Amino acid sequence: MSILPSFLEELSNIDIAESEGNKVIEVPREYGIDFTTGQLTGKIVEGLEAIKVWVWLCMHTERFRHAIYSSDYGTSLEQYFGHVLSDEYINTDCESEITDALLMNDYIESVEDFEVVRDSDSLNIKFRVLTKFGSLEVDESVRR
Repeated sequence: MSILPSFLEELSNIDIAESEGNKVIEVPREYGIDFTTGQLTGKIVEGLEAIKVWVWLCMHTERFRHAIYSSDYGTSLEQYFGHVLSDEYINTDCESEITDALLMNDYIESVEDFEVVRDSDSLNIKFRVLTKFGSLEVDESVRR
C-alpha cells in the first residue's frame, strides 16, 4: 500500500515506463456520434470506436472552411462536385486527399482498399483504416 493517492502512483509508473524506453500508448477518447444523424450520443467512446468517430468527423469537415481547425484537419471533397471530372481522376485524387487527411492522426498507420463511386450529388467512399488498435472498414457517403 502506497502513501500516494492512486492517480499519482499511476503517473509515476508512466514516468518510469517512459524513462526505461517503453512507449506508453494513450487510448484515444472521443464523444460518441450517431453516424446516421451526425448528432452526439452523450457517451464517451474509446479505442477503435474513438478513431472511427475521428475519421467520420475528418471526412465530413471541409478543410480550410472553419478557423477553429488547423489547415491539416478535414478534407477538400467539395471540389469534386459541379465539375466534369473523369472517374479515374476522382478515384486517385480522392484517395490521396483522404489518405493525407487521415494520416495526420498518430493512431492511424495506413489507409487502403479505396473504392469511390460518384453519384449526381454524392461520393460513396469505401476504404479500410489500419490503426494501432486494429482495422476498421469505412463506408461513407459525402454529399455536396
